[in-house]
Amino acid sequence: MPAELLGQSATELRALLAGWGEPAYRGAQIYHALYAERRFDVAAMTNLPAALRARLTTETQITLPRITRRFESRDGAIRYLLALADNSTTKPAAVEAVFMPEESRQTICISAQAGCAVDCHFCLTAQLGLIRNLTAGEILGQVFVALEENRVALKPQTNVVLMGQGEPLLNYEPVMAALRILLDPNGTGLSPKHVTLSTSGIVPGIERLAAEKVRPKLAISLNASMDKQRDTIMPINRKYPLAMLLEACRRYPLRPWERLTFEYVLLGGFNDSPEDARRVVRLLSNLRAKVNLIPWNPGELPYHPPTQDCVEEFRRVLTEKGVPTFVRISRGQDIMAACGQLALIETSGLAQRGSGSAL
Repeated sequence: MPAELLGQSATELRALLAGWGEPAYRGAQIYHALYAERRFDVAAMTNLPAALRARLTTETQITLPRITRRFESRDGAIRYLLALADNSTTKPAAVEAVFMPEESRQTICISAQAGCAVDCHFCLTAQLGLIRNLTAGEILGQVFVALEENRVALKPQTNVVLMGQGEPLLNYEPVMAALRILLDPNGTGLSPKHVTLSTSGIVPGIERLAAEKVRPKLAISLNASMDKQRDTIMPINRKYPLAMLLEACRRYPLRPWERLTFEYVLLGGFNDSPEDARRVVRLLSNLRAKVNLIPWNPGELPYHPPTQDCVEEFRRVLTEKGVPTFVRISRGQDIMAACGQLALIETSGLAQRGSGSAL
């Protein structure tokens, strides 16, 4: 079977070409063409000799995820349903990515796994279970598909957030391999300030990430103010309870410009009281952190969104105690593209599923 080029590092590509008896710098040329120039056909890599391009065409491949459906929101967000290739090492699977254009930038939300094993009870993705881990190439491919699809309208800045399907820190090596390419000035060249990895709180993964020389920003999906509450909606808390998680956060080496982000999904009547907010303030004491409040996005689950008054009071309590707090209204709710809604749904929104009035 042809060797897959997408996802290979500069070192791996140099080794591949050296093994063919080619100068190692040919590998660096392919690396730059793939990740900096986004050329996904070796025939377009015209800086390579014709004979080498012919061999690459025969013995290698560049496989991007295939768009099977696209759904466009009223707010401009696009949800992509992507088919992943079937090959000798991975079974076929589907994932989702979301492209969110703004005035001066675009944000691409990508998946780290097909499905998810963490089982957060308020998240539709959890209902899929874990289908399989993604390769580095499949993770990168989601970014490149979204950029290529929207090439003519791209803004100067691209943000990437690993907040789609899956738990990134449970697929650590492929995720980091993809991130090193995205963050490499000689690769895709994104700034670490514009790439965020979100975790449900996998403490060993946070500790590994802390030791990386090249790493994205870190976001922690908190969603509760005490262990009993978090155990109910996030079973992973039983393995990595709040005290353990927050201690790992306190040891995490922040860069001078950086804060830890804590994401807090507000579930109406469950975790959205002023008392919850005051407990969150205490949890985050002595941390350089900010909080993103995310009103729960509707889905076929036994929860409901908070009232606007509860959201504003929660924000006020945190802000008055010196915790920078922002309310994030998720993009693409009408096409099931918002936070917690990615579940390979083939229709464009809740209205088409007949479930909106029940929640």
